[in-house]
Amino acid sequence: MIGLTKSGKKSGNSLLRWIFGIIFVIIVIFGVNAGLKDDQAAEEPLQGAQQAGEENLADTQVHAEETESNQDSGLEENNLTDNGPVTRENPGIGNLTVHFLDVGQGDSILLEYNGKTMLVDAGERDKGRVVTAYLQDQGISGIDYVVATHPHSDHIGGMNEVLNSFQVKHFVDSGFPHTSKTYENMLTTIDEKDIPFEVAEEGKEIEFDPAVDVEIFNPGPEYSDDLNENSIVLKVSYGETSFLLMGDAGLETEEKLMGAGYDLDSDILKVGHHASRSGSGKAFISSVSPETSIIEVGAGNDYGHPHEEVLERLQKASRVYRTDLDGTIAVTTDGSTCTVITQKTGSGEVVTGTGTSENGADSPSIPIITRETESEEVKSEEAGEPGTGTISSSADHAVYVNNLNLKDEWVEIKNRGSSPVLLEGWKIEDEGSKHTYTFSSYTLDSQATVTLYTGMGTDTSSELYWGSESPVWNNDGDTAYLYDNSGNLIAELER
Repeated sequence: MIGLTKSGKKSGNSLLRWIFGIIFVIIVIFGVNAGLKDDQAAEEPLQGAQQAGEENLADTQVHAEETESNQDSGLEENNLTDNGPVTRENPGIGNLTVHFLDVGQGDSILLEYNGKTMLVDAGERDKGRVVTAYLQDQGISGIDYVVATHPHSDHIGGMNEVLNSFQVKHFVDSGFPHTSKTYENMLTTIDEKDIPFEVAEEGKEIEFDPAVDVEIFNPGPEYSDDLNENSIVLKVSYGETSFLLMGDAGLETEEKLMGAGYDLDSDILKVGHHASRSGSGKAFISSVSPETSIIEVGAGNDYGHPHEEVLERLQKASRVYRTDLDGTIAVTTDGSTCTVITQKTGSGEVVTGTGTSENGADSPSIPIITRETESEEVKSEEAGEPGTGTISSSADHAVYVNNLNLKDEWVEIKNRGSSPVLLEGWKIEDEGSKHTYTFSSYTLDSQATVTLYTGMGTDTSSELYWGSESPVWNNDGDTAYLYDNSGNLIAELER
């Protein structure tokens, strides 16, 4: 049970106490890699509506089909319902728009339909304000559902900013806890704001709107030791159009979904784990058979995403869009046709095309129109004027945290820039700033790395020593924060 009362609200601080209690038990008995196996259940009603603007992305308002869910009478008051036969008898009017936000190396997806909104993930912590600005730019003042696919920081880091900026009616979590401060802070905010909290359950649906099916394919009743494989996987269907949102789920989850007999065939695929080679297997892509694949990925990221072999596999099957190249991508559908609008800096023109994709894939069963546009906000930024609510790709700092080893007690800093950087006065801190290391007069050369060990030793050109007589990093989960000599947060890496 997750501490929801019959009204769908939490009682006092029971949510936070429940979650922390579960985390404590897991750490003591099973270790941090163990998951909640038997006690997760999605309870109590989650239902509501908020206004959202989608006229700016829709070319026309056309007839689509409206869904009437065949619900079990015993689940009428529950937000996550059992999947049952779905009939579409009455035509509806309206467009579903799915925005894939450019938040660098992270995920954030916004769904809008009939005045209702759902946000899936919110990028890293420094992207929270970017997500918030984008939603506000769409005229959104409240969110019906916020979904955290899994507790990695590139998916939930920006959640606190979102939760504190909008009235959120329902929060859906994977149910797999994490010991990071980012996850703990998110739960604290949910508890303080008394937001109804629910755990996603395989085989249920999120009651977003009667005309839009949102099915939960993952996680199942037993969790994986890999956080990514516990990602919430959603299939969103409207009329004849469907989206498969994979979070960071990889090969393990793909095999499970194929074996479970789910209808994976989808028109638009949000590629799992930023197109890492850990996912998007050949058999899975064949099962999904997407017309369009969308990769949320950061420009020049340190992981090599998207991996070349995965990108080639996707390009053979579909037209591929990438947030690092195309900026924010918005897909609008009336249930029969799709329009893809990309925010492509520097284009300044509108290009329209239909039919066969550039990579030679067969003509899509659902017509897809592509429009590449440059927003006024992007133009104003290029002219030196600050944009409002603009989402655009931007290069990260040249110096960043490249790696963090909690058990062996070291952190690696890299300079990927073309010039040396003087690190004098820069700082490395752990979660809660319990430990701080300040760089003395040290210059990090272009394309060079330096490893900072927390213990005793003699500094060299590529190795520095903190001088701590006790461990700095928490083996159960910690974050390395890098600040410049003015106290600005330059980079962070959570493990």
